[in-house]
Amino acid sequence: MPEGLTDALGAPELPVAIVAVVVAGLVYGFAGFGAALVAVPVLAALYSPADAVGIFALSALASLVTVAPRAWREGDRQATAHLLASAVVTLPVGLYVLRNTPSGVLRWLICLLVLGTLAALILGWRRQGADRMSGRVAVGAATGLIGGATGLTGPVVVLFQLSGREEAGRIRANITLFLSLLSVVMLPLLVISGVLGPRQAAVGLILLPFYAVATRTGQALFRPQHEVLYRMVAYTVVAAAGVAGLPFWT
Repeated sequence: MPEGLTDALGAPELPVAIVAVVVAGLVYGFAGFGAALVAVPVLAALYSPADAVGIFALSALASLVTVAPRAWREGDRQATAHLLASAVVTLPVGLYVLRNTPSGVLRWLICLLVLGTLAALILGWRRQGADRMSGRVAVGAATGLIGGATGLTGPVVVLFQLSGREEAGRIRANITLFLSLLSVVMLPLLVISGVLGPRQAAVGLILLPFYAVATRTGQALFRPQHEVLYRMVAYTVVAAAGVAGLPFWT
C-alpha cells in the first residue's frame, strides 16, 4: 500500500472526514445540492482550506456514476454547457486566490458564504425575467471564481436555479448535472495548480466510496412529494456544517 494512503488511513481526523462526506452525499443525493456546503467547511477545519478543496473534488467524482446519469436525462444540457464553459474560464483565477490567501481568511470566507447562501435560500429570493444565455454566462463565471477560491461551486448556481420559475425536478437535475460535470473539469486544474497532490488524493480516494454510497442512498430516498421536508433537512445540515467550520472553534 502506498505510504501516503497508509498515512491517510491512520490519521485521527479521518473518521470525522468520513462522517462529513457521508452526510454531504446524503444531502446531495436527495436535495440535488449542498454537498460542498456541508463537506468543505468541515474538511477545511480538519485539514486546510486548500486541502479541503482538493480532497472533496476527488471524492465528488463519485457523483458521475451515482446521480449524474439521471440528471443527464432530465436536465437542460444546453444551459449546462453555457454555465460550464464560462466557469472554466474563471476557475484558474479562483485557484490563484485559494493558493495565495491566508488559511484563516479562507475559512471565514467559506463559512460565511455557506451561511449567506443558506439565508438567501430560506428567504426564498426570486429573480425576475427570463433565463437568458448572458445570465447563465455570468453565473458560470462567478461560480468558477468562487468555486476555485473556496471549493464551493454550488452557491451561485443554486441561487440562480432556485430563483427561477422551472419546476422542482428540472431545477434539481440542472444543478446536479452542472456540479457533477464541473467536478471533472476542476481536477486537472487542481493538479496543475498544486492543490491536488498525492497527500490530498490519498484522502480523497478513501472518502470516494463513502460519498458514492451516500449519494446513491440519498437519491433513492428522494420523493418529489416530500421535497419540502427533504429541503428543510438539507438546510439544517448545511447550517450545522457552516457553524461547525467557523475558525473560532479550532
